[in-house]
Amino acid sequence: MRKALLGIVSKSTSPLKAIMVFALALTVVCADVASSLAARPAAIVVDAKTGKVLYSADANGRRYPASLTKMMTLYLTFEALAKGKISRNSPVVFSAHASAEAPTKLGVKPGGSVTVDTAILSIVTKSANDSATALGEMLGGNETTFARMMTAKARALGMNGTVFRNANGLPDPGQFTTARDMATLGIALREHFPQYYGYFSQRSFLYGRQRINGHNRLLGRIKGVDGIKTGYTRASGFNLVSSVNDGNRRLVAVVMGGTSGGSRDNQMAGLINTYMPRASTRGGGALVADADADRGNPIKALAKVLLPKHDAPTPDDKPVAVASADDTAVAEDAAVAEDTPVAQGDSDDEESAEAEAPKLVVPAKKVKTVIVSAPKVATAQVVSAYAEPAPAVDPVNTASVPSGWAIQVASSPKQSEAQAFLDKTSKQAPKVLADAAGFTVAFDKDGLTYYRARFGGFGSKDAAWKACTALKKKKISCYAVQQ
Repeated sequence: MRKALLGIVSKSTSPLKAIMVFALALTVVCADVASSLAARPAAIVVDAKTGKVLYSADANGRRYPASLTKMMTLYLTFEALAKGKISRNSPVVFSAHASAEAPTKLGVKPGGSVTVDTAILSIVTKSANDSATALGEMLGGNETTFARMMTAKARALGMNGTVFRNANGLPDPGQFTTARDMATLGIALREHFPQYYGYFSQRSFLYGRQRINGHNRLLGRIKGVDGIKTGYTRASGFNLVSSVNDGNRRLVAVVMGGTSGGSRDNQMAGLINTYMPRASTRGGGALVADADADRGNPIKALAKVLLPKHDAPTPDDKPVAVASADDTAVAEDAAVAEDTPVAQGDSDDEESAEAEAPKLVVPAKKVKTVIVSAPKVATAQVVSAYAEPAPAVDPVNTASVPSGWAIQVASSPKQSEAQAFLDKTSKQAPKVLADAAGFTVAFDKDGLTYYRARFGGFGSKDAAWKACTALKKKKISCYAVQQ
């Protein structure tokens, strides 16, 4: 189909007709890419006692996690509970951003709150997107910081093929995982937090006078299934992580990219029935290291796990607004996202599925990362921690990867200002940055959190230097840095 359309373009004598046909061809190509990602299945079955892989089908292939993302949100919630930072009765206050999340949701109004216990139950049953965001804001100060904490924890657990960008799994082209990584997380949840693991076997719960039923239809259908999580968006297809325990054997199985909830469930049931008898009755030691990567400052932990500790500026003078190149770099390990358009309006709901920035300067006052400890959480604290709107999604050709070159143009204590500076710079030098992608990188210095504004996607040091030189001719300060 694509070849045929391109052939028509090449033979067309009318420029207008050629443009129209080319646009149609491009639409077809984009649709093919999106549908192929959703339609590509991936699966893995792991013996949860020995770690032996009993079955694998493209288990390392990149996939969109959808609501499987909430498994990591709950992992960090359980960790906070275990450390006494919060309690099950701690109030989780819903910001305007959290309340505005797409369904499925609990429906709490801005400024309203539920307990941590209720938020967890709404996530494991209803897959409430608003509850996940509210928990992320509570634990990280804002969802962007929490997403970095999620990615850092993923690395600490050995999930090297995963990047998180939000707490709930709603569509973001820069958020991805693998079936193998989800199996690792499923095992880690049971091993590290057995005292909270029972939440995943909850099939329904009462919210006021309303009984909310869960999405995991294998609970009660397949003997031994005790969780864990379902997930769906149009881009991801139907996903499921299941844990099975018959008393002697334990499995964790993952199915991703199902074409329907029913077919996904049937595939999972078949995998369980086939491989449960092959699982070992021995073993039982820890399979996933319980790395406490966020001891102390959770943001500093990212530097230990993800990136080099120093910038590498060119000999050119750095801009005044840019933080010192000796600062410890902190950022998510955002490997290049799949070049796949994500349909807008996805809800992660299985039930419905069947202004110019000011000049940036480093502030004198402290800007702290907020980790709310119960029971002292107040509405004003949580809402003010997320006063800034969520930043734009990092473009596909981001340089926030372990290799490659980027150019830094500024830094700011506010991510919205850093993002606005990127937008302004893009408009000032559209040709220079035509093939570059803007992104922000958080870093911590002396208890202060700042955001670097960078453009990435440069294949070499020379390319980055050349772009920076062109920007300086436009009176835009910058310097090159290797990621």
